[in-house]
Amino acid sequence: MARRLKVRQVRSTIGRKKDQRDTLRTLGLKRLNDEVVQEDRPEVRGMLAKVSHLVVVEEVD
Repeated sequence: MARRLKVRQVRSTIGRKKDQRDTLRTLGLKRLNDEVVQEDRPEVRGMLAKVSHLVVVEEVD
């Protein structure tokens, strides 16, 4: 079974660049403290690296 990542937005997007806001929206995060579970894939890892200062990531079984 593929690993999964729980992603939680912990910082606001106010004053951030549009591409960072778009990346959070693509991940499924809409507001502060939203949580989503994503597959651990290279595409998702790249998006998380771009907004790493805005989110907290945990591995989920």
